Amino acid sequence: MQSSEAAKRQLDVVINKSRVHFYKPFQIAEILRKHREEGSFDLNDVEAYRNASKNWRDEVSRELVGRICTSSQKFQDNIFEANAMSPAALAKLGEINEQGGQEGVVEAYIYSAFQQKMGVLNDLKEYLKNATAENFDLNEFIAGFRRDAGLRRSIDKVYEICVYALFSALVRYLNATVTIQIPDGQKDLLEEFEDFTEIVLGLTKDENSKTVAAKLYRVGVANAADRGLDMWANFGPAVQIKHLSLTEELAEDIVHQVAADRIVIVCQSAEQAMITRILTQLGISERVQGVITQDDLQRWYERCFSEEHKDSVGKTLLADLYREYINEFPAVGVIVDFMTRRGYDKVEGDSF
Repeated sequence: MQSSEAAKRQLDVVINKSRVHFYKPFQIAEILRKHREEGSFDLNDVEAYRNASKNWRDEVSRELVGRICTSSQKFQDNIFEANAMSPAALAKLGEINEQGGQEGVVEAYIYSAFQQKMGVLNDLKEYLKNATAENFDLNEFIAGFRRDAGLRRSIDKVYEICVYALFSALVRYLNATVTIQIPDGQKDLLEEFEDFTEIVLGLTKDENSKTVAAKLYRVGVANAADRGLDMWANFGPAVQIKHLSLTEELAEDIVHQVAADRIVIVCQSAEQAMITRILTQLGISERVQGVITQDDLQRWYERCFSEEHKDSVGKTLLADLYREYINEFPAVGVIVDFMTRRGYDKVEGDSF
């Protein structure tokens, strides 16, 4: 029989492993809440709530983090495995959560952990909001996530927004353009396939070339340890951002999963030599256009904030960085109203 202590340890493992969007802890909390309020299913029977609980989680996620989990079903379902939150442990937490006088205590415990994480995010948001060319330090900003155990697993997203804001601002201020053109010698073929070229390439027989501004795009927010594409550009390279150690297997996955012939990898400075060596050993270095380190990013940030550029590209860079941060972590501050509405502020949820 599952003990209360063992069930709490399992819950703490899930909480501590969760990224900032907290999808799995939310799902556990909402299963417990539904059972407490309705009692219409057995917590020991995972099939009674496996699929429905994803909808319950998503409803809360939309409110608290502004998005829902888009990971694979396999990744989502492993929450109920023995090394995460087994049905037996969940049933024990349900007993604790429904004790008289402390109804909802486990739910409150989970959302209090999320609220604590949001507090650190809010501090970092204020740091960005008040940042200037004179006082912003990229390494210090990233270190704010690395120092906090609850945010450390989300540091890859911080790398993404820092890289994207820098790349996007510089490409815009360089006034870079991209031209696509169908040679005059292909006029007959162009006329035959004009319905295709107009839709796919934006070109016609009367306008067989087009020049547009060079742009970079973030693929979007992924929840799992995504090995695929992070950013892409309309001028060629795909960008993969890694803050973790790059093993031979992971390096090969990156190159083979990203369908681009030019890849830029962004990583910690200490990883550069190893990454270059692994890519060469695997014979795939020709597809990698370059490896950018955090030292490179810091140097480019400082250059943007120099006296010459701080009022142009530097100002835009800080605005872009703040916007991307808010887009990535939109729910800073929302949790307080949520806790009050649910009544969790009246439950001693700091521990149980």
